[in-house]
Amino acid sequence: MEAERITSLQNPRVKQLVKLRDRRPRDQAGVFLVEGYRQIRRALDKGFAPAELYFAPEWYLADQGNEPALLADAAARGAQLCELSKEAFAKVAYRERPDGLLAVVPQWHRELDDLPISLTPFLLVVEAIEKPGNLGTILRSADAAGVDGLIVCDPVTDLFNPNVVRASTGVLFSVPVAIADSATVRAWLRARGIRSVATTPAAAQLHTAAKLTGSLAIVMGSEQYGLSDDWLREADDRVRIPMAGQADSLNVAMATIITLFEAVRQRG
Repeated sequence: MEAERITSLQNPRVKQLVKLRDRRPRDQAGVFLVEGYRQIRRALDKGFAPAELYFAPEWYLADQGNEPALLADAAARGAQLCELSKEAFAKVAYRERPDGLLAVVPQWHRELDDLPISLTPFLLVVEAIEKPGNLGTILRSADAAGVDGLIVCDPVTDLFNPNVVRASTGVLFSVPVAIADSATVRAWLRARGIRSVATTPAAAQLHTAAKLTGSLAIVMGSEQYGLSDDWLREADDRVRIPMAGQADSLNVAMATIITLFEAVRQRG
């Protein structure tokens, strides 16, 4: 398998990969970075073919051994392969412990009506999530809970931020995600008869006492401010997670996991 080899840290392609860590260059190019064997494997398995795949054998994990098959699979789907020296890969990698694989994947955009909802929809809605790590963990939780889709309202962080991809462990490629403003999402849910259940520490009802079956959208707010007044006012129901300690709220990703899996329990 022939591939270009790059050793210079000043190579234009190396410089471009470094630029893609930032949102504006990513959006201008319409691509994003996916680093790591598991994440790239999941992208390929879900039909997302990289445009470019950079590899550095000196960084491969000793007990892995699956890299040649991954490279061959990506090349068969049209990916341009390029080998980097250990030093060049260290410059472009964003993981603390790189494993020598970095893909450039085209971005995609999905509308609300493109979500593949079931006959009894089970959706997760998040508003103005700020931290990429939280959004990635929320994606991972949504995948584990088997939701039909994730709706990101009024996004503060970028869905294609490298830390979102990393924290999601690649399930960004398996969870259908749509992005829209909150007012549009509320109207879309109402038009389809999907109940919205908002989470807030101020609610009287515990999440375990609420009905979380049937057509459902669980709605989570931002880390700093929680859900906006419009969501709290217009939601069909409001719930809280009981807190016994001094803290009055949980990390949004943790609260999402707790609420989602209460819904999973109720839904059987």
